[in-house]
Amino acid sequence: MPGGRLTQQERQQIALGLADSLPYAEIARRLDRPTSTITREVMRNGGPTAYRADLAHRATERRAHRRSPVSSRGPESLPQSHGRDAEAVAEYEETLTTVLMGSGLPKMTARVLTCLFTTDAGSLTASQLAQRLQVSPASISKAITFLESQSLVRRERDERRRDRYVVDDELFYQATIASARANDQLVETARRGVAVLGPHTPAATRLENIARFLDFISESITRAAEQAREVLHVTPATTSAEPQVGDF
Repeated sequence: MPGGRLTQQERQQIALGLADSLPYAEIARRLDRPTSTITREVMRNGGPTAYRADLAHRATERRAHRRSPVSSRGPESLPQSHGRDAEAVAEYEETLTTVLMGSGLPKMTARVLTCLFTTDAGSLTASQLAQRLQVSPASISKAITFLESQSLVRRERDERRRDRYVVDDELFYQATIASARANDQLVETARRGVAVLGPHTPAATRLENIARFLDFISESITRAAEQAREVLHVTPATTSAEPQVGDF
């Protein structure tokens, strides 16, 4: 498998693959590159709908010129525990950040969440986050405010009365339930529109169908989250066996 930076020709192939609506994995297979490399390249340069090979190549060259040869970025400069490969950890963190951005998170918010996901402590202070990411405390505060609003982190006080931002085993359960509740609000609002627009009008029919669809999705999400909640508490000794539907 080739290593190093993507060439301009490879970027052109990526652009052609995106134009043909190929999945990242297929583009990666054709280029003999990791799928994470393609995902990171596309999301870093405008996303699948705005990616341009020539612009991406020039942007990469500019970043390379700006990068100091003696400095490291954020978490890459930190010593690694458990015998981890610092370069592999840094690459994984960049990949995870890119994937989180692809799910809709702003870049700084995704970087903060990646830090919290990948720290063994499961929590960091604002000062620690700013140091790891080499950004201002204001940037951290803005990202944390957004993450808290989405139930993606929670805040707790340590023994020194500092705020610590935590991701724990309940993170995805809480975020999933919050998403379902947001759907419930939209269902209620859509059905209110049915009454306002008249139950037999095309607009009301459209809103009622949307409400029924989201109602079903919300109920299914909530039920599945409750059934799968125990997976979040599986100990490392049992993670090798994938849970089956009948196990819940």
